[in-house]
Amino acid sequence: MTDTTQPTDRLLETENWVRMSGVSRRAALGGGAAALGYALAAQPVLANRIVTPTDGLDAGMITFPASAGFTMNAYRAKPKGKANAPVVIVVQEIFGVHEWIQDITRRFAAAGYYAIAPDLYQRQGDPTKAADIQTLFKTIVSQVPDAQVMADLDAVAVFAGTDGGNAKRLGVTGFCWGGRITWLYAAHNPQLKAGVAWYGRLTGQPNALQTSAPIDHAAKLKAPVLGLYGDLDKGIPVADVEAMNAALKAAKSPSFIRRFPEADHGFLADYRPSFHEPSAKAAWADALSWFKRQL
Repeated sequence: MTDTTQPTDRLLETENWVRMSGVSRRAALGGGAAALGYALAAQPVLANRIVTPTDGLDAGMITFPASAGFTMNAYRAKPKGKANAPVVIVVQEIFGVHEWIQDITRRFAAAGYYAIAPDLYQRQGDPTKAADIQTLFKTIVSQVPDAQVMADLDAVAVFAGTDGGNAKRLGVTGFCWGGRITWLYAAHNPQLKAGVAWYGRLTGQPNALQTSAPIDHAAKLKAPVLGLYGDLDKGIPVADVEAMNAALKAAKSPSFIRRFPEADHGFLADYRPSFHEPSAKAAWADALSWFKRQL
């Protein structure tokens, strides 16, 4: 049964989706999807994807000092003329900080947040150039240590506080690979105020680099996390989602997962065939409502 107890402002749901804080739709993509900033392994790219304009935003690629003295790339978007905005760290999906993650970052900025998406694979390689999922996972994704990611996200939070964001009102959201990282970061950073995890893996066998699964941290979360997951996701079965919800409930955590019965993995990704608009509308409204309450 789908959990229907989650906090959601349904009156804003349709308005938030239609406006998506000022989004428009491109009628046609044409050829050369990669040239427009989408990862090679993420194709095919749908022509009717959502595109968020930069009107009223300060948006673009920047660099910031990450952990161990490393200079990292990030895509940052923030409202022009608005100081001290709450911060939302956007953690990439498996394909890296490509055009869709950049668009999501602009959506949060258009909603009033200082949003920043760091390139957390940068030390390992450029995921946008990997020709297929197998190559991407083997050569880059599997080589990224959790400890490195946690340290880099800490550095993002510090940088955001020096760049016009209010790091005392800190949130994190992530997709797919980044969904798992969202849960882990909520257990890592005591300064975090809220997280929204989109269809990230919840269980799994640890290894030398990825040392734990989110379900291992259900009783250790330092900030409330809203999970948004699809029942049709073959990689994250409903049994795993319900096990995580049960672990959160046993821990008396304010965190929980909302399930979407008709949604598959990647249901928010409007550039991909997995996009499910009704679920995406509801989930986006939930995410904005969650951050509004917590931050």
